[in-house]
Amino acid sequence: MNILAIGDVVGSAGCKFLRSHLPSLKKLRHIDLVIANGENSADGNGITPASAQYLFDSGVDVITGGNHSFRRREIYDRYDEEETLLRPANFPPGAPGKGACIVDRGRIQIGVINLMGVVYLENLDCPFAAADRLLEGMPPITVLDFHAEATGEKGALARYLDGRVSAVFGTHTHVQTADETILPGGTGFITDLGMTGPTDSVLGVKPELVIQKMRSKLPVRFETAKGDCHMDAVLFCIDEKTARTVSVERIQIT
Repeated sequence: MNILAIGDVVGSAGCKFLRSHLPSLKKLRHIDLVIANGENSADGNGITPASAQYLFDSGVDVITGGNHSFRRREIYDRYDEEETLLRPANFPPGAPGKGACIVDRGRIQIGVINLMGVVYLENLDCPFAAADRLLEGMPPITVLDFHAEATGEKGALARYLDGRVSAVFGTHTHVQTADETILPGGTGFITDLGMTGPTDSVLGVKPELVIQKMRSKLPVRFETAKGDCHMDAVLFCIDEKTARTVSVERIQIT
C-alpha cells in the first residue's frame, strides 16, 4: 500500500503545479491514496469550494486542513457535504465538517485523521485525547496529518501513537524536514511534509509582504508569490497485513 502525503498547497500556483505533476507521479510510483493539505490552496490563504474541487479533480483523494481551514466561510457547507474534505478533529463541537474519514479501496480500507497542535496555535482540545477517541473507529491502516507549529509536539504525538497508527506526518511549517523515520512500533513519521507552491517566496508568500509585516507589525494582506514552483511530498509504503510502515521516502519535484 503506497500512500502519498503532499505538503501544504499554496494558492492557485501550487494547485496548478500539483495538477501538472501528480497524475504521472501516481502512475510511476503505483500510488494507492493521495492526501494533500489544502488549507492554503485559495489565493490569499484559506480554502474555497473551487480550490478544493481543483485538488480533487487533480487526483487528490483526501484534503486535510489546519488553522486556516475556516478562513473562508464559503467552504463551510462543503465540509458537511464532502466525506474526504477534512478539518482538524479537535475543533470544538459544532464546527463545520469532521476531522476523520475512511477511504474504501475495495480490498482494504484506509483511515485518515486530521488534528491540529495547541503549542503556539489555537487553544483547541488536546490532540492526544482526540486521537485516542478517533482511533476507536478507525481501520488498522490509519494515517494522521498533524498540523502543528512545534516540532516537539509533532514528535511527541507520533511517539504516543507509535504502533497504533501506520503513519504520522506533520504539516503547517511549509519546510520539508530531513527526519523521515520508522518508529520502533512500525509507525512511519516525518516532522513536516513541506510545501507545494512558489519556490522564491517566504512559505509561498511574496517576500516583500512578509518583510513588511515583520518590520511594521501592522496588518498586511499576503499574496502568493510568482515564479517557479516545487512540490514537497512523502511516500509511505505500508504493509497491508501488519498495517506497519516499511519505508518512508521524501520526494521533491521542481
